[in-house]
Amino acid sequence: MLKYIKNHMDSISGIEIYPIISLLIFFIFFVALFWWVFTAKKEYINKMSEIPLDNQNEATL
Repeated sequence: MLKYIKNHMDSISGIEIYPIISLLIFFIFFVALFWWVFTAKKEYINKMSEIPLDNQNEATL
């Protein structure tokens, strides 16, 4: 089965760019995610972490 897929992929012209594009998208996404995590304000993180606890109070009303 793998031989069929490999031979079929080799016959498509320009297919070698797709793994490079996938790697770039993956790398850029995680670099941006790490950048956001390290630059996020502490107050914002604390406010977001308290949201699940606030929902419990609204459900009992």
